[in-house]
Amino acid sequence: MFSQNQNLPSTNENGTTLNVLYRKDFSGKIYANTRGYGFLIKRSKHVTAKTRSFYEVGFQTLNHPKEVNSQGESENKRRFVYGKLNTVFLLRGGIGLQNILFQKGDIKAVEIRYSYSIGPVFAFAKPYYLQIYKNSEPKKIDYIKFDSESFPPDSGNIIGRGGYAKGLSEMKIYPGLCGKFDLSFEYAPYTNLIRAIETGIWVEYFPKAIPMMAFNPTEHFIITFHVGFVFGRKWF
Repeated sequence: MFSQNQNLPSTNENGTTLNVLYRKDFSGKIYANTRGYGFLIKRSKHVTAKTRSFYEVGFQTLNHPKEVNSQGESENKRRFVYGKLNTVFLLRGGIGLQNILFQKGDIKAVEIRYSYSIGPVFAFAKPYYLQIYKNSEPKKIDYIKFDSESFPPDSGNIIGRGGYAKGLSEMKIYPGLCGKFDLSFEYAPYTNLIRAIETGIWVEYFPKAIPMMAFNPTEHFIITFHVGFVFGRKWF
């Protein structure tokens, strides 16, 4: 139940009154983590005066820690990652709770919250192609995957990575489970807005390991740390 001491909503509330209970909110987050970049959207509602339940959906890139960019041999110097097997993207969903740890005592203060969630994650792995010049036919460009048996050392000069659409038809999906814990520092100048810096940890498990880099073990567990900017709006 909501606290009886919580201020009742007012039809002319403009976000300048402290301790007004906005029962619903919608927010987005853009973030960087230890293995990529991403964004997510979240819809929340209060279940008590200090606790929100929420659901969220997010998308991010996933890189391998040992990826190193190199430059190709062509005139335009296209970049590529030697030994990369797949380009991986993550689609996450989750449900969770957010609680207030330290409440604002002043409109200009910072409110600290923590949250946790759990849900499914899907890794989309697209084969990574390289463009090469064949030694036997210097003017001919070929596309080849690093894990291909036709990738001997004398395959020719590497031009760079293949186009982004190359390999889409060969994409594989790896389902898994993810959990997340966040600390949020909200500093919005108005109580009906959401402006926060958020940091936390993601833990993901894939029953079938994701191949990302040659000469490296595939991964069942992936742990990443992230920091991001949250923006949104609250309403009654």
